[in-house]
Amino acid sequence: MQLHLYDTLTREVKPLEPVTCHVGIYCCGPTVYGPAHIGNFRTYVVQDVVVRTLQALGTKTRYVRNLTDVDDKTIRGAQQAKQSLQAFTSHWTDVFEEDCRQLNLLQPDVEPRATETIQAQLDLIGQLMQKGYAYVSKGSVYFRISSFKHYGKLSRLDQRCCQTQGTNSAGELNDADEYERESIGDFVLWKNRKPEDGDVYWESPWGQGRPGWHIECSAMSRLYLGATVDLHVGGVDLCFPHHENEIAQSEAAYGGTFARHWMHIAHLKVDGEKMSKSLGNLHTVASLLQKNYSREAIRYALMAGHYRHPLNFTFDLLNASQSALQKLYQYLSRLLATAQLTVETFEQEYLLASTLDKVKYLQGFFESLCDDLNVPKALGQLFTFVNDSNIQSLDAKQILYELGICMFVLGLPAHFSTDNVVIPLPVRRMTEQRWQAKQAGNYQEADDIRHILLKEGWQVLDTQDGYKVVPLKNYKK
Repeated sequence: MQLHLYDTLTREVKPLEPVTCHVGIYCCGPTVYGPAHIGNFRTYVVQDVVVRTLQALGTKTRYVRNLTDVDDKTIRGAQQAKQSLQAFTSHWTDVFEEDCRQLNLLQPDVEPRATETIQAQLDLIGQLMQKGYAYVSKGSVYFRISSFKHYGKLSRLDQRCCQTQGTNSAGELNDADEYERESIGDFVLWKNRKPEDGDVYWESPWGQGRPGWHIECSAMSRLYLGATVDLHVGGVDLCFPHHENEIAQSEAAYGGTFARHWMHIAHLKVDGEKMSKSLGNLHTVASLLQKNYSREAIRYALMAGHYRHPLNFTFDLLNASQSALQKLYQYLSRLLATAQLTVETFEQEYLLASTLDKVKYLQGFFESLCDDLNVPKALGQLFTFVNDSNIQSLDAKQILYELGICMFVLGLPAHFSTDNVVIPLPVRRMTEQRWQAKQAGNYQEADDIRHILLKEGWQVLDTQDGYKVVPLKNYKK
């Protein structure tokens, strides 16, 4: 079996074929100025399933995910927090890493920071200057998109649109230097130091300043994966301008093909609406854990839809994910009892990326994954087998072997979380109804629901991130 994925550049599903003995994967990571939300983590979870699937297929991987730790948001955040840029971004990096741990994401082989690779970025800009693709204006350096004839090939963008329209879609056009550009579509490679940047700057041949966002990824991917990336992954919102600009920078500077395969993950919505603080529907991993959802259910919900289609995230989806996982772990428990094995043995000996040549029962699961990472179909194959199979009449150890590979690919641990209280579905729905009423200003309705829940033995606690519901007997004032 071989993994086939839709390629944004060619608009077709094609096999993922590495140039060398391993698949070099570059994933655009977070900008570390605050907590990543579940929309971000949909992308990171899908990336994780891709890497795990390749490893289960016996393919070696080199997985790089960057951290953007210098841009307008990080600088502004550090100043508001009265911290150095390094201290500020390190804190939010730690928060991100903890969320990754909660969702059982594999550690990248390399996780470079933009601030650690400044010289590589300067070298790349130098190449573009030397070849006439970039120019200096008032101490800032810009990429001249009219000089790169293939600009727009990834997003099917008409180059003339970028050059004539005064939007910020071509990249950071709200710069104070925008009227000093040759064309409004040209994007910044190096930003001239400004008073509001404080002490965040580096020396360069063009004066003191800091890198533009796009140049960071081009430099880091080349530094750790070489001239050509086998698979470049990110959210669909990065296709233009970020990934388009990466192609232009990298191929203009060094020639060749920057990335052989492009994978973009569709948006996440909450209850059919765009996620935002103003709507009160912006969720983080931590806020969902506070609501007593298991980390496995959060991960399951984020990967359950096909990555090329928008995911409508709802609490009913989380509840359904929790129920599906309980069924899967109950099946695992029965299997272990039949095989007379412990869950620890399963974790140590079965839960791993193993060879698929001995798969007998769950072939359809892996075939579905290889078909453009069709996780919904793969899960359907898995649960059809779980629901229909008679453990007593099958080889329990063989099923454990195959189930172990499935769970590795899905990123599910051997132990289902027990640190979160299992809350009945009607109680979850009532707490969500109360929260929505409160957000809408219907405080009487919210109080009425709270009192009903108290009579049922559940205490609702409002928190900074939303709310938490706990059994009344465990409540401590």
